[in-house]
Amino acid sequence: MTEKEETMDTSDIHDSAPSAKKNGRTSLLDSGEDFEVLDEEDIDDDPPPLEDAGGGKGKNTDESDKRSADTDPDPSGQVDEWLDVLGNDQLKKKVLEAGQGRDSRPQKGQNVKIHLKTYLKDGKLVEEQSDLAFTLGDGDVIQALDLTVQLMEKGEKALIQTDAKYAYGTRGSLEPEVPPSAELSLEVELLEATDAPDLELLPPAEKIALASHKRERGNVHYQRGDYAFAVNSYSIALQITESSSKVDISPEEENELMDVKVKCLNNMAASQLKLDHYDAALKSCVSALAHQPENIKALFRMGKVLALQGEYTEAIQTLRKALKLEPSNKTIHAELSKLVKKHSEQRGAEQAMYKKMLGNPTSGSSSTQKHRAKSSWGLSWKWLFGATAVAIGGVALSVVIAARN
Repeated sequence: MTEKEETMDTSDIHDSAPSAKKNGRTSLLDSGEDFEVLDEEDIDDDPPPLEDAGGGKGKNTDESDKRSADTDPDPSGQVDEWLDVLGNDQLKKKVLEAGQGRDSRPQKGQNVKIHLKTYLKDGKLVEEQSDLAFTLGDGDVIQALDLTVQLMEKGEKALIQTDAKYAYGTRGSLEPEVPPSAELSLEVELLEATDAPDLELLPPAEKIALASHKRERGNVHYQRGDYAFAVNSYSIALQITESSSKVDISPEEENELMDVKVKCLNNMAASQLKLDHYDAALKSCVSALAHQPENIKALFRMGKVLALQGEYTEAIQTLRKALKLEPSNKTIHAELSKLVKKHSEQRGAEQAMYKKMLGNPTSGSSSTQKHRAKSSWGLSWKWLFGATAVAIGGVALSVVIAARN
């Protein structure tokens, strides 16, 4: 399998290419709900926040003054009617109809409902949603909405102009149909804002649905290459799955909630790998395997992380365990073969380096042995010659003594 064949959660990503949802693969990894393969952290425990709204709050007084004046619904109105939300002229907001006052503004973490119309720069309407509901600040919608709706009052109607950076980016979108790098105009009416439900009192079925929704949003971010935002969504989903419950939950619902949790951990590890946060990715894999020790996707990613950290022996053992669970998986075969080859080359290079550092100890040892053998033979001949000379001298001396007598 080539690196370009690598996919991630394509079976449940809703606003990415529909063709990616069904690819006909039969292998558990290749058809997996949340699998990212070959192409190829230390991340803080807190999820990465959305981009800060710059001086948005500092401009509230100016904004209030602007709202007290007559406003022109025409986008070509006076320049000073627009609020530069981030201070970079890439995200602007203008009040079309004033709301119920500053005290009615929603807070991050609240559930909001809006009426939304999305236009391209040329005025073409690409989407209209009458009751779009989302949690403010959770990354459930494009960043332009997450950043500007918190500056709106209940009942307010506003016009928002956003650069592609805070909308659908360089990739665009198929649903709604937005071309790459498109600037957008958004007409937004804030209908309501309510506190998020208490997770401890949430029925298990609703908790599972909510966690799955956050995970799916993380998949969308991953598909777009927004890996930090993906980690954010998966972290929120994990918090939901790990929250305690004061209502009865069946064993089947517990298993389903655990399945969502493991999928989130797997997908988070994939995102952390993309961010080169290897320690955090390893931690996510370990957590997934603590719940499901034979989870092939977690084993595969753990093997990749260990290899990237230079722990080749452990990485090979981990990938072999995964391959034993699914012997026909070509992805694991390819990764394992590549890793074994790399490990073998590394060991060969290390051995060559050691020989060079020690000055070829094998040949030196051989020379020493030969020298010792030669010295030993020389010593033996010298000893034998000396002993013979002593013996001959003794005989001669005996003859002389006898002759004198």
